[in-house]
Amino acid sequence: MTSTPPATTPPTGVPAPADRIAIDTSRPHPARVYDWFLGGKDNYPVDEELGRQIVALEPQTKYCARHNRWLMQRATRHLARTGTRQFLDIGTGIPTAPNLHTVAQRVNPEARVVYVDNDPIVLAHAEALLTSTPEGATAYLQADAREPDRIAELARDVLDFTEPVAVSLIALLHFIPDADGAYEVVGKLMEALPSGSHLVLTQLAGDFDVERTAQAVEMYRAGGVTLVPRTKEETERFFTSTGLQLVEPGIVWLPDWQPHLGVDEERDGTPVPLYAGVGRKP
Repeated sequence: MTSTPPATTPPTGVPAPADRIAIDTSRPHPARVYDWFLGGKDNYPVDEELGRQIVALEPQTKYCARHNRWLMQRATRHLARTGTRQFLDIGTGIPTAPNLHTVAQRVNPEARVVYVDNDPIVLAHAEALLTSTPEGATAYLQADAREPDRIAELARDVLDFTEPVAVSLIALLHFIPDADGAYEVVGKLMEALPSGSHLVLTQLAGDFDVERTAQAVEMYRAGGVTLVPRTKEETERFFTSTGLQLVEPGIVWLPDWQPHLGVDEERDGTPVPLYAGVGRKP
């Protein structure tokens, strides 16, 4: 591992108070809408308005958002238990306990985690992401997921790219259209990492209740947000196009990815139309 000392402040600087950060409240942001789905308070009326429209169309949306968090926890728990000590979480969102580093460091206190998001409000609350164990490290980068080269360059301040890294893209890729290079982003991120690294992702399904999904896409579009559902085959392409080997059980619905690793999950059998997958770089 790298000899870099434990990081408790982000490479881009100490998180600033919310009132010192320019936050666009005129249009919804996926991180803040997601915060509303999870019952958080760090969102604005424009985010809540879109959130309510989506919930009116898809009543299970809040339940699905919780499943995204549970999937992150299960995948992180699995990877930490099987030896991964470094994590790069892109599209972090507003801190919601337990955060990824908490899960990883409960298994291995030496785990190092770098969080990345492009929403200024996440930066305003990033101190909650920097509560590392003394043995490990956490850091926060203000960057856009569509800047994989910049992310990799900055993350090297904390992570050792000669050792395996797990890249986490939870509920992120369905906000990046193919035209913006969604597959290329994943490819560049994984290309920068050594063998033994992993990719964890969840993706809104484009082949489940197609009509209502199209309505949701239009609601997001009206709010100025691009939403890109993908089929199971299109989701699998994020792995196959980068030469990754899928970890069992492959591409499945969120609740079906290694459910035995769940802790304090409340399941009621409601359909969760998002795919989950974890792949390993050989």
